[in-house]
Amino acid sequence: MEPVLRQPFEKYEALIREKAHARSRVLDLFCGDGLHSLTAGATGSEIWGVDIAHHSLLLATRRASLKNISYFSTVTELANDDVSREQVERLAHRYYWAREYCSNKDVLEVACGAGQGLGLLLERAKTLRAGDITSSLVESARKHYGDRIRIEVMDAMALPFGDRCLDVIILFEAIYYLPSTPQFLDECQRVLRPGGRVLVVTANKDLFDFNPSPFSRRYYGVVELDELFRSRGFSCEFFGQTPVDAVSLRQRVLRPIKAVIVRLNLMPKTMAGKKLLKRFVFGNLVRMPAEIKQGAISYTPPVPLRPGKPDHLFKVIYLCATLA
Repeated sequence: MEPVLRQPFEKYEALIREKAHARSRVLDLFCGDGLHSLTAGATGSEIWGVDIAHHSLLLATRRASLKNISYFSTVTELANDDVSREQVERLAHRYYWAREYCSNKDVLEVACGAGQGLGLLLERAKTLRAGDITSSLVESARKHYGDRIRIEVMDAMALPFGDRCLDVIILFEAIYYLPSTPQFLDECQRVLRPGGRVLVVTANKDLFDFNPSPFSRRYYGVVELDELFRSRGFSCEFFGQTPVDAVSLRQRVLRPIKAVIVRLNLMPKTMAGKKLLKRFVFGNLVRMPAEIKQGAISYTPPVPLRPGKPDHLFKVIYLCATLA
């Protein structure tokens, strides 16, 4: 049985507007713990539920913030984009790592982008769902996977799932875009079963030449992630990937120059500008695949890190957070 879904926001917004003329009417409609199952139109294991406390708040706060989100497509690599070989290897590595936690589990990838790693997860997961806030990226992923995977427009701040119905939630290279990471973690607490995991991969902000995305809100290092997740009842394991001393000589020589460019805010913001920079730094580029295949890399596990100490040795931080 697939995870129980909650009715998408748009589908019951009209219902709330019609019924919620007064607070008493709302309480009459959505009684008990605030969750009322609307079974009309549901099929199979899909039962549409409404959490009025959660989604009435969205009526007032989320509409405006969701209107202009197409810009994420300008910082997301799509199939056949020119990228560095290191980018493809890093992309593949994080999904090879993640699938070790997904065997026979109900899995969700949030902010899946164009979905290049979904095929690897599908090989291990019991069920797999995916979503992204940007509709053009969702359409790109759907075009490739067809009916193999259910992919939909999805807001990480309001996951369209019932309580305690998932085992693993994946958020790769996107935590720094969230309007409210604590709110996302509240949603993770709600939809995960006891012992469920949140898998996070993020660029390491504690490197001296760190370059933030132009649309980022806040980056978290090992220390900040540990504090945040533990405050929400998760235990944390951290890992490092792509050692800075293992990159090419050209990259090592250019790191101080990159740091100066970042501080002067001269780093290219567009994919076209970044493409030229990548060619200069990495040399010949390769095409981004639509799907990472088995055997794409020779996988070695990431290196464990101490949770209470900033890391200065790896480009990428991995977090496995387990709910008590």
